[in-house]
Amino acid sequence: MKDYRLRLLGIPLLALLITLLSDDPHRFSSWMHFLVNWSISLLFTTVLWLGNRLLWELLLQRFPGVEHTARRLWWLAVACVLYTSVASVVLLVFLHLVLPAFFPLEARTLLVQVAFNLIPTTVVQLIYESRHFFEQWLWNVRRAEQLQSAGVQSQLEALRNQLDPHFLFNSLNTLSALIEPDNEPAQQFVEQMADVYRYVLLSRDQATVPLHEELAFVETYVALHKARFRDNLRVVYHVPDAVQARHVAPLSVQLLVENALKHNVASQEQPLLLTIAYDSSTNYLTVQNPVRPRTAGLRPHTQVGLANVRRRYELLQAPQPVQVETDNGLFTVRLPVLSITPTTHPLPTR
Repeated sequence: MKDYRLRLLGIPLLALLITLLSDDPHRFSSWMHFLVNWSISLLFTTVLWLGNRLLWELLLQRFPGVEHTARRLWWLAVACVLYTSVASVVLLVFLHLVLPAFFPLEARTLLVQVAFNLIPTTVVQLIYESRHFFEQWLWNVRRAEQLQSAGVQSQLEALRNQLDPHFLFNSLNTLSALIEPDNEPAQQFVEQMADVYRYVLLSRDQATVPLHEELAFVETYVALHKARFRDNLRVVYHVPDAVQARHVAPLSVQLLVENALKHNVASQEQPLLLTIAYDSSTNYLTVQNPVRPRTAGLRPHTQVGLANVRRRYELLQAPQPVQVETDNGLFTVRLPVLSITPTTHPLPTR
């Protein structure tokens, strides 16, 4: 937390306030007496402020989530009481060695000093917690505005593209009815295209979809391309059934497959092998393909699609970021698998 100004101003001002409110009747007898009282108060305030601030930061790192707030506050209360008590006793012992006449080591004096020091400690911790709460609230407001803006943009895009997908989808159904019944490959190809557009139309209004639905869509999408690439395109899946009920962003896996087909050579001499696998140790779904760039007739890779995928997972508050790397001739993208309950209805199956 950037609290340099707060510490720079807060510590001397709090020490001055404590000096002014102290019960020492001689604190205003002379400037020297007042400065000595303020210096001692400044010593206590600095040690207690910085130490308790460090405890707060450590506990915030250990319990960062909103759901951990109550647990963090309980631990903070215990830690602050212990630290303030020990630090107060140590400082009093030090002052007793320097000024034994003014700082006697009596049990009552120690208890009164510890109890008094807990008051400004509590105030400072409340300031940090309130500031953290406000920052979290402000971040949530900004995120909500981003989501609302993205939603409006998505709705405008959907309205702009509504005619073409529906028209094509209905035309495919009509074409399927016109194909001769004995032409099974053509019938299957048209039905798969209809499935693809059905998924696109239904999933674009959902924030996430179950992994098994996205993979089923990818299989259909790949089947369409295999009609052109045949054995030049191979896709291997290593995704256990136990994780297929979890969620991913819709069309995110398909976009990675599409990018691999768009930007890499797939020929009889160099078949394109795509691997889609789940890593249980990292909770990532990995899409990997060899890097064999196509140069003829294609525009340069802008990575706009990957940037959009990253942004979508950020807005979904994924526990891990999307990872993209190129190593040893392999292009790898890792998507975090989301363990959430969908808020929208599941996609219908054929």
